[in-house]
Amino acid sequence: MKADVLIIGSGQAGVPLATRLAAAGKRVVIVERKDLGGTCVNVGCTPTKTMMASARTAHVARTAARLGVRTGEVSVDLAAVVDRKDGIVKRWREGVGKRLQAERLTVVHGHARFTGEREISAGGETHSADTVIINTGARPAVPGILGSAPFLDNATIMTLRELPAHLLVMGGGYIGCEFGQMFRRFGARVTIVDHNPQLMSREDPEVSAALEAAFRAEGIDLVLGTKVAAVSGAAGAIAIRLEDGRELRGSHLLVATGRRANTDDLDCAKASVDLDKQGNVVANDRYATSARGIYAVGDVLGGPQFTHTSWDDHRLLYELLLGRGTRGREGRAIPYTAFTDPQVAAVGLSEKEAKKRGIAYEVATMPFGNIARAIELDETAGVMKLLIDPQTERVLGAAIVGAEAGELIHVFVALLEAKASVRAIVDAQFVHPTFAEGVQSLVMKLPRFALK
Repeated sequence: MKADVLIIGSGQAGVPLATRLAAAGKRVVIVERKDLGGTCVNVGCTPTKTMMASARTAHVARTAARLGVRTGEVSVDLAAVVDRKDGIVKRWREGVGKRLQAERLTVVHGHARFTGEREISAGGETHSADTVIINTGARPAVPGILGSAPFLDNATIMTLRELPAHLLVMGGGYIGCEFGQMFRRFGARVTIVDHNPQLMSREDPEVSAALEAAFRAEGIDLVLGTKVAAVSGAAGAIAIRLEDGRELRGSHLLVATGRRANTDDLDCAKASVDLDKQGNVVANDRYATSARGIYAVGDVLGGPQFTHTSWDDHRLLYELLLGRGTRGREGRAIPYTAFTDPQVAAVGLSEKEAKKRGIAYEVATMPFGNIARAIELDETAGVMKLLIDPQTERVLGAAIVGAEAGELIHVFVALLEAKASVRAIVDAQFVHPTFAEGVQSLVMKLPRFALK
């Protein structure tokens, strides 16, 4: 089939590109080899946050006595949790399918492989277009030290219907921390192992320390600052040998050591699409690859692998393809949130990144427990941190560990995008008592805004 636009992958950039380009009069073919919706709908945001809601409910019920509420014994029916998750995923997936039932839009189910310039084979047919968009996403990276030992990844762990006795988690990033806390709250013993000296290693030390304290308070064992030398065992009996000689034993192993682009079986060389050493598609600021007429969006680029980043990729590329866009992907302020409890959210530079780059800054920090709302709800764990430019008073970066941090960070995202001074926060009226009130208190920790 000859189309105007050919999109490989139905993730968070591919689907809105397909529907909007078709609505703009283009003949569009979108190819998907698995379930419609990509990572977010099927094995990412939707299912994980659904299951985490169940885990948090169990935790709140168990700890209700701290607020003077007495409850009986709390138990988790993991099979019921999984069934609820599957039902919500099914609903979202069907919603994607309905969105793709549009005029001038054809969905092809099959594995796409390039066969030439702007040409692929998929579903037993050949498809070509003047414009091709790669949106094939990423999958878990599997370290070679695993050998033949059985392991779980972010997708397979959500199919367990019986609780692990002791879950070993290899990796202390977003995925490892979210699942580690989730399964601890379901009732499993959990040990998180990471070669970095702190969880979420890119964060400033006090940010990671706040999360680590919360994890230890819930009984999660943290083994940090030492590498895994070997993994062995069979189903129900896993052993991890560390480089310092220690050995950890558990019933299940979750591997959360990063992700890699889905390009291995795309035959990019046949289309003259260059890949970097990690297998990511190489693309410029305007999403163009090394091959004329071929673009790439989303996780396959190897940059920040977030759903909202992929969606923003679609927005920018759509405007560029229609000839009216002027902005590329570089230089964007990309916020992110780990949906642990407390949440960890950030945007812009960390303090250690600012130091490394020699950027002048002023910094303010404040315990999350200083917020009146946090005290009232007994959600005091965490810390808030802000960096501003001393000359312009603009936000350089912000990090929040605390309840609803993922919501609060957007105050700083908006200021970054507007290139506005944080003085606007000082001058605004913030409702009392709210968590957001703490954002104003944080800004006023900067000496220039302190009340005299």
